[in-house]
Amino acid sequence: MPELPEVETVCQGLAPQMIGATFRTVEQRRANLRFPFGRDFKARLVGAEVATLRRRAKYLLAGLSTGECLVMHLGMSGRFLVHQPRSKSADTLGDYIYDSGANTKHDHVVFHMSSGATITYNDPRRFGFMLLVPENMLDDHALFRHLGVEPLGNELSAIYLSAKASARRSSLKSFLMDQRIVAGLGNIYVCEALHHAGLSPNRAAACLSDRLGNPTARAERLVIAIREVLQKAVALGGSTLRNYRDPSGASGSFQETFAVYGRAGEVCGRKGCDGLVKRSVHQGRSTFHCGRCQR
Repeated sequence: MPELPEVETVCQGLAPQMIGATFRTVEQRRANLRFPFGRDFKARLVGAEVATLRRRAKYLLAGLSTGECLVMHLGMSGRFLVHQPRSKSADTLGDYIYDSGANTKHDHVVFHMSSGATITYNDPRRFGFMLLVPENMLDDHALFRHLGVEPLGNELSAIYLSAKASARRSSLKSFLMDQRIVAGLGNIYVCEALHHAGLSPNRAAACLSDRLGNPTARAERLVIAIREVLQKAVALGGSTLRNYRDPSGASGSFQETFAVYGRAGEVCGRKGCDGLVKRSVHQGRSTFHCGRCQR
């Protein structure tokens, strides 16, 4: 499933095509994706101008001139294809699934924008969704009211993590995967951030807080690691298994820098460490870490 860097890359690619443009026509080719589109979905979009486009956790949020917000989620296999005026090809924003060619039979929603761009949402597995929610009710919506802080925002700090982790028995891996604590982090980037911080995913989350509730050095290292890993991933266009193209037409390439993720049995990616990467399972998800430098 696309994680924060991939969704941020898609957001940056769609912004020039959507912000300031209106929906001239909308083709809705199904009644539902993961969820129903909602009452009068097409009619509520047509004529609306996109005032803002932003990311929250793994969601794309388009603020509309009507006072509503178009909430979009890529699910496991969703992607956007942008056709420019007078262009014979399309930029593909969000093709993260191995060998999942953009078959047109999976084109479920098509936005025809006043800018001349045609934006097509393609989703073979249909785990993505689109909803219209009043902007002033967004924070209280079931999808958003329990989300934690943004890992690239100012609210993420060692003090915040230590307060959330105090007396917790769960592992660091499970703690960071909890969207109620840090929003948008997923399996790949948790594994990479923990390696970058030199912390074992099996260590108790309580290690981020001392007996007085103050943040430990581990908490400080972890915040820095999360930011650096995510910033690098965004700069590289996210992680791609095959065929993904960012807004400039280049493949996402962060996977080429993985230190541990997907590298079980290989030598650790940390310079000077000759430990082997181990694979374990946390809550049904594969976890990768170096048994030597992550403690």
